[in-house]
Amino acid sequence: MTENTKNMLIAAALSLIFIGLWDYFYAFPEFDRQKQVQTQQARLAKTPKLGAPDQPVAPAVPVVRTREEALALSPRVAIDTRSISGSIALKGARIDDVSLKHYRQTVDPTSPIITLLSPEYGPSPYFAEMGFVTGEIENAPALPTTETLWTADSDRLTSGKPLTLSWDNGKGLVFKRVISVDDEYLFTVKDTVENKSGKAVTLHNFSRVNRIGRPASSGYAILHEGFIGVVGDKAEELNYDKIEKEADSTKTFKGVGGWVGFTDKYWGAVVAPDQNTAIEARYVAMGGANKTYQADTVTEAKAVEPGATAEATTYVFAGAKEVDTLDAYKANPGLKRFDLLIDWGWFYFITRPMFRLIDFLYRVLGNFGLAILAVTVIVKAAFLPLANKSYKSIAKMKEIQPKIKELKEKHGDDKHAFNMEQMELYRREKVNPASGCLPVLLQIPVFFSLYKVLVVTIEMRHAPFFGWIKDLSAPDPTNVFNLFGLIPFDPTHVAIFGPYLALGVWPLVMGVTMWLQMKMNPEPTDEIQKTMFAWMPVMFTFTMGSFASGLIIYWSWNNLLSIIQQGVIMKRAGVKFELWDNLRKTFGMA
Repeated sequence: MTENTKNMLIAAALSLIFIGLWDYFYAFPEFDRQKQVQTQQARLAKTPKLGAPDQPVAPAVPVVRTREEALALSPRVAIDTRSISGSIALKGARIDDVSLKHYRQTVDPTSPIITLLSPEYGPSPYFAEMGFVTGEIENAPALPTTETLWTADSDRLTSGKPLTLSWDNGKGLVFKRVISVDDEYLFTVKDTVENKSGKAVTLHNFSRVNRIGRPASSGYAILHEGFIGVVGDKAEELNYDKIEKEADSTKTFKGVGGWVGFTDKYWGAVVAPDQNTAIEARYVAMGGANKTYQADTVTEAKAVEPGATAEATTYVFAGAKEVDTLDAYKANPGLKRFDLLIDWGWFYFITRPMFRLIDFLYRVLGNFGLAILAVTVIVKAAFLPLANKSYKSIAKMKEIQPKIKELKEKHGDDKHAFNMEQMELYRREKVNPASGCLPVLLQIPVFFSLYKVLVVTIEMRHAPFFGWIKDLSAPDPTNVFNLFGLIPFDPTHVAIFGPYLALGVWPLVMGVTMWLQMKMNPEPTDEIQKTMFAWMPVMFTFTMGSFASGLIIYWSWNNLLSIIQQGVIMKRAGVKFELWDNLRKTFGMA
């Protein structure tokens, strides 16, 4: 086995370890989606309240089966901004109807826009609410509940016109809620309670996001979906399975400021109290088979004396996880570490710069696919000195192959003696057989960071390349097993083997370029090694066929550049160019 083939094997193995065989998990999201459709129509029991400060439980409401019927259960105020549409329910003053104007369900420009938040009692309930609760048991004041009908001063909420809601409990407490929204996805909710009664009341401010029924997973093992937040300065992530394994299916955090909520692949919904306020936050799973998941916060108790007014500010984010937008909210209103709503992963320090570089090149070139090709060239240029050293080492190894062969013949089965003389030969000829690994190993984090960028950033969603590639974040839509669309059959839906049958044009190109790169070197003399390396490009082609097409394009282009680079260096070093001879042998032409 040559050193170059060893290095390629190491790189291949480590790459698969880093990126994970996410296709192994492909079938499970489909099962989840089917189960979700069957179960999400069932009504869950009313959401339990926050710890000690209980709220009254609302009377039962009949289950409805459509979104329209669920929306009709409450009078509503319309939301209409540049980025979102929807409505706020006056019953309970919930933010429970948000759709994203700039994002559609598929690449078809006529497909429906994304619906993010939905009301209770309809399909996929998902909503945010906030307000005041009390820890008082005897003579507790009447506070707004989920059934409270608020009065609105307008029938529409826009980015330039806030909405004011009000409710009087008839016993001396007057509640007002001013809701404003920006042009993107952030609501600012300012709650006040005026105490006109003759005694002090003790109140906590709460906020929460509820999600009834487990949402379908996107199926990526390297992507976190579920509970997410920052409490104090610490990031807190928990998926839907793990919260159910906690004591009482509850996990509690304490700190000053922060935010909590839920994250999907591209979307998020979170609540954030004033960032200078001490809070207790919880992640909770409740109910039976079709659970309610709740992320909530509650502040410390605050006494409101007669004649005084208490205030509380809550921010609600409900929208697309756009990098620049999240960074802007991190700066103003100062949501702590809000960029972590995107799962940048362990290689944050590489993945974020990688995104910024690709995004910059996109703005210059006008196409994310071209930006990926340009990034590949830049990475190659950055590692050029190491690559040159690596290929020169490989060239030197080829020069001494006859001497190594002589040593093998000399020592026969005496491997110890052979290894000792081989090491002495390396020392004498100043050859380091491991030097070829370094540039390959250093590029693995770069490869992984690009993979993360393609998977987690919404900017890559539905980003086209050329020809049939309409979405660089999705697999190549063509498939050799249905004659590239001529047969009305989707091989990826075949049980068990489906994920390995996503074999389109670009995966084939990647496999061919990988095969050609291997043919740059002499074939191993050992038959087992020879067979293994002959089949490796085939294995990678089938395994990675269902990966994001942008990643496959990157790998194909990288292979081609590596072939050119290695050929030039070998020629300058005076080493025989093996490619054509190996191809002739393969096809029986020599």
